[in-house]
Amino acid sequence: MHKLLDHVAKYLIAYGPAGVFLLSAIDSLGVPLPAVLDGLILGVAADSARTPYIAWLTAVLAVIGSVGGNILLFTGARHGHRLFRRKAAPEPVPGRFQKWFHRYGLVTVFIPAVTPVPPMPLKFFVISAGAFRTPFWRFLSVIVLARAIRFLGEAWLGLQLGRDAQGFLIRNGWKLAGFFLLVALALVVLASVVGRQRPGATPPVGP
Repeated sequence: MHKLLDHVAKYLIAYGPAGVFLLSAIDSLGVPLPAVLDGLILGVAADSARTPYIAWLTAVLAVIGSVGGNILLFTGARHGHRLFRRKAAPEPVPGRFQKWFHRYGLVTVFIPAVTPVPPMPLKFFVISAGAFRTPFWRFLSVIVLARAIRFLGEAWLGLQLGRDAQGFLIRNGWKLAGFFLLVALALVVLASVVGRQRPGATPPVGP
């Protein structure tokens, strides 16, 4: 199976930016293609010093494809969960994980979506966001922000460092993950403080 996925990835890569778009969508739908997309964006950018628009176009298409794939995965999980609920009555009381996810779950979506360090289980948390009825626009804003930072950042890194860009990410990937985790936790703390200061405020639980 792994060899088949490698062949599919190489086939799509041959189509340039359009292939990157399809590859990012497939990866975000749950097909495991670890590090292929990141390495491709870095490689295209490294070879585009004289034509940087190709690097930026590739990164933008990767963002669009990835966001589209994650939306489909999120929507599928939401509709599947609703169908299951209709067949099983009454609706169960939310468990601890569900309550925690309503308050902090989008942090677990943001960190793996923004950090090119495998393995970080983004798909699991995207499915959880859909199943636990996270508001769609909140989910979308997190995915778009995270993927834009990641893929556009990789394009910029490839243009700046050339072929050394991938080595830079390998050496500093976990440092980047820690940095974004600290940023996300700071935002969570800020949101909690603001929420407590608003009278009668309760954490959103989705539509």
